[in-house]
Amino acid sequence: MSGHLTNIACKQATYNPNGKGNKRSDGAGLILHIKEKNKYWHFNYRFLGKQKTISFGTLDNISLAEAREKRRLAKKQLEAGEDPAQAKKLKKMQLMISHENNFEAITRKWHEQNKYSWNPKHAEMILRRFETKIFPSIGKRPINEIQPLELIVAVEKVQDNGNHDLAHRMLQMCRKIAKYAVVRGICEKDFTISITTKEALRRTKSKVRAYISEKDLPEFLEKLDNYELKYGGKRLTKLAFQLLILTFVRSGEIRGARWSEIDFNKAEWRIPALRMKMKTEHVVPLSDQSIRILKQIKEITGNNDFDLVFPSMKEPNKIMSENTFLRVIEVLGYKGKATAHGFRSTASTILNERGQYYPDVIEHQLAHTERNQVRAAYNHAQYLSQRKEMMRWWGNYIENKGDI
Repeated sequence: MSGHLTNIACKQATYNPNGKGNKRSDGAGLILHIKEKNKYWHFNYRFLGKQKTISFGTLDNISLAEAREKRRLAKKQLEAGEDPAQAKKLKKMQLMISHENNFEAITRKWHEQNKYSWNPKHAEMILRRFETKIFPSIGKRPINEIQPLELIVAVEKVQDNGNHDLAHRMLQMCRKIAKYAVVRGICEKDFTISITTKEALRRTKSKVRAYISEKDLPEFLEKLDNYELKYGGKRLTKLAFQLLILTFVRSGEIRGARWSEIDFNKAEWRIPALRMKMKTEHVVPLSDQSIRILKQIKEITGNNDFDLVFPSMKEPNKIMSENTFLRVIEVLGYKGKATAHGFRSTASTILNERGQYYPDVIEHQLAHTERNQVRAAYNHAQYLSQRKEMMRWWGNYIENKGDI
């Protein structure tokens, strides 16, 4: 047991089934314990009058020099009044807590809590985006150790791939996750609080969506009229696109329309704030043409159990796919030349160029909400009658394919 070890002696030491010579001392409490399948470094010491032992690992992983360094550090702990074995357990526990509270683990807990309020496909998409775009950068980092710059670098990578809007959304979700961790006592401070969107994401030019000019609109409307007979399209899809053009709402708002939102007597469609981009209720005055189309649609979907004006053909409890309008544009030969959202620009351009209606009236019909909410509410009431007149004119304009 006595004497100092050498690297050769450690390597050549063999297990003795009789037990003799299976413990080789390097002095000062450091022991190489030789067992049948491996050789282990142990450090024997006394703490508060009790004999104790701590393991430093195996000879395969810890060299003689490394074992001696561990002994030196353990002795310093003893001099400072610390128990090396207890300190080792505490460090291991802290590592486990850090692993359990790394950004990926916390994100998955946050996702599990919120996914039931999301569409299943949307929930799956959110998690997949974190797995592919954020976790590789900061997923394994303890959330209470993440520095703002680390997150900025992570979202910059998303933006560098041409996904500015997605980078913005990922940053916003990271903010929610950080707040989630603070509220639950996982970390003391929100590491995103000092990050502004301007600092994290470079400005990009707004993408102008392709839209059809007034000159080309009549031809598009003619082709749309023949969508069923000439192009083999579905009647409900054609009616949905015609209503989109007549009301110039956003495509998501029309696809998500509910029958309970339509008032045939008042000729109004009230879209609740929850479904609006600006989170403010939007009233759409319905022209005679819109009413006629809605009545045709009601014959097709008016009795469904889910109150949906445009249910999915495959899953009646879900709304029409966002690809439906894209498919119409492609079939009619306008891929790259038009978008569903672009018909809002078409309407805005034509109405503004006519000069018959105040720009504010047009803007309110486009649901571009005022920053001043009091002024917005006032203008909402003030412009409603003018918007009804404007939508009547627009309905006649579309029905006559611009020939008015």
